[in-house]
Amino acid sequence: MRPRVEEVRIQGLGVIDEAVLELSPGFTVVTGETGAGKTMVVTGLGLLFGGRADPARVRPGTDKATVEGTLVVDPGGKVAQQVSDLGGEVEDGTLIISRTVSSEGRSRAWLGGRTVPVGTLTYIADDLVAVHGQMDQQRLLQSGRQRAALDRYAGDDLVKPLRAYEQAYKRHRQITEQLQELTTRARERAQEADVLRFGLDEIEKADPKVGEDAELKEEAERLAHADALRTAATTAHTALLGDPMSGPQLAQDAVSLVGQARSAVEAVRDFDPTLGGLADRLAEAGYLISDVATELAAYAESVEADPARLAAVQERRSLLTGLTRKYGADAAAVLDWARNAAGRLGELDSDDERIDELTREHAELTARLGELAAELTGIREAAAERFGAAVTAELSALAMPHARVGVALTRGDDFGPHGVDEVELRMASHPGAPPLPLNKGASGGELSRVMLAIEVVFAGADPVPTFVFDEVDAGVGGKAAVEIGRRLARLARSAQVIVVTHLPQVAAFADQHLVVEKASDGSVVRSGVVALTQEGRARELSRMLAGLEDSELGRAHAEELLTIALADKTTP
Repeated sequence: MRPRVEEVRIQGLGVIDEAVLELSPGFTVVTGETGAGKTMVVTGLGLLFGGRADPARVRPGTDKATVEGTLVVDPGGKVAQQVSDLGGEVEDGTLIISRTVSSEGRSRAWLGGRTVPVGTLTYIADDLVAVHGQMDQQRLLQSGRQRAALDRYAGDDLVKPLRAYEQAYKRHRQITEQLQELTTRARERAQEADVLRFGLDEIEKADPKVGEDAELKEEAERLAHADALRTAATTAHTALLGDPMSGPQLAQDAVSLVGQARSAVEAVRDFDPTLGGLADRLAEAGYLISDVATELAAYAESVEADPARLAAVQERRSLLTGLTRKYGADAAAVLDWARNAAGRLGELDSDDERIDELTREHAELTARLGELAAELTGIREAAAERFGAAVTAELSALAMPHARVGVALTRGDDFGPHGVDEVELRMASHPGAPPLPLNKGASGGELSRVMLAIEVVFAGADPVPTFVFDEVDAGVGGKAAVEIGRRLARLARSAQVIVVTHLPQVAAFADQHLVVEKASDGSVVRSGVVALTQEGRARELSRMLAGLEDSELGRAHAEELLTIALADKTTP
């Protein structure tokens, strides 16, 4: 199912107070007297699909302008999937899009019931609509748009080689950036490698062990206070077990005193069981004190002052302190730094090899890009010739019989994301005139017709579902106007077409005719947008032809136009 715009509601935009437009799936034309607000229809559609918000367009006395569109889309199609990915909903194949613009310039957008950035509407619009208002014509003047137009016309012939080129180009860019980084940072990498090597050499010579710094600290404390430690241990030993060198004397050491206490209690334990338990505990205390005293004696004998060892320990600690100050909080952290540094040094040492590999791949890709770019150029040149001839043929029937449109391809200096071709549409307005870029060789009205011719040429390939045209018939009339109407009707066979026009010859070809009428106060209210019946169409065309709805001559001419248009549209 082809997406299309089913209904548009506009409030507070320009002269439009409120209007509802029900659009045909084929060709809808919008007419009305000058100043009635016809162009606001195009402006509203532009806003609906992400166009620039101009607060000056908000109707005076109104806080904001609102445009809401109801679109019919394929529930399983690309647009529905895009909306779903953005958190919106498509219900029964119906998508609601809304846009508001405040008088202060603030703009908000909704897509499928969800608030979205205004730029999202532009993203969605790429698959839905092409709005060709007077400002939108400027897009065709952009080189990138012209290249995209030619590529679109080239069709399937270009798709596969362009995809291959784009993939190769992406890889080529990545390699170029990597090579640039590696080569421009060569000095920095060399300096970094020197620092790492120095650190690794320093750590390797020191050969630190995990926990060594803590062990050395303890040993240094012992060695520095050896005399005090020995004296403390000896004094404690004497207090617990006595001094065997002092000779027999009244026992005052802890073991003897505990022994005396135990003997006193043992003597009477039979008279009270409670004392028996205490006697046992005193015995245990005596054994424990004796063990501690023995260990103190052994410790005292083991402690000795060793100035040489103390100096060695202090020197080793100083070396480790130097390492921890540079590479980590402790010996374990220093060893971790060494492991990481060794890995990084390996990477730096392999950069030269990496540069060689990347350089070879870069050269191969450069050659490959050259081949693919040449293939793209060949396809574009062939498409450009067909494209120019087709557009020129269309212009011949659009009151520009002597105009010639061509596509100039020039080779750029470097590879670009789409090849090396710079594409420029050029037009010669009459025989003998030099081909000029469109912005120099076409007036506003001519540019509108060039755009129409291009869209008609595209229609057989891969058309956008909906086209909106304003001022497409500027500066033409008579037979040329009939041809414009005929070609818009032809475009409507494969797409929805919405046209704002002042030409009855164009309006006659429409499948649906909407007329915009102002109220007595100059505004356009809800009832001011009317879908005309066949009789109403004849009256409106008569007004457009003769300025009088009831002119018999104008009515006859209008009916003749409608008959010609109907016959043309029913012809295969």
